[in-house]
Amino acid sequence: MENQTRNQKQPMLTERRSAQNAAFREKLRQMALPLAPLVQLTTGEIHPQFPGTLLNFWLLTDAQLEELAHFYHQRTPCRWTFHYPCPIKWSSDMPLEEKRRLIGRFIGLRGCETPIRVKTEEEIMEEARQARVAEEDEVLRRKLYWYR
Repeated sequence: MENQTRNQKQPMLTERRSAQNAAFREKLRQMALPLAPLVQLTTGEIHPQFPGTLLNFWLLTDAQLEELAHFYHQRTPCRWTFHYPCPIKWSSDMPLEEKRRLIGRFIGLRGCETPIRVKTEEEIMEEARQARVAEEDEVLRRKLYWYR
């Protein structure tokens, strides 16, 4: 009897947590999504460190991102650079998250597009005020065209 309880497999920590938390279970499912590998144009090979899952993509280091960019002709532009479906402009002095975003876009991940800067309410108000002032100046110039 004692051996039977020892031989029973204990659930892993992630299994216990995911059983209790639907959001955690969903995130694990998302991170396990497989990624289709990209082949190099010149050799038809896949980079050995190409991320197999979404989780592996998020765990790529700076050096690995540099290697991927070089392997797929993006770090040093050449005649093959623009033959890939979504070429990127690479710079080795970019921060890690920018490199990750660019490689994500390069391999076709959604959500890795160039971020769009959203103006604040104050900036919008200032632009409206400047447009109003410019319009008022133009009206005065037209009315007082003879007074130049």
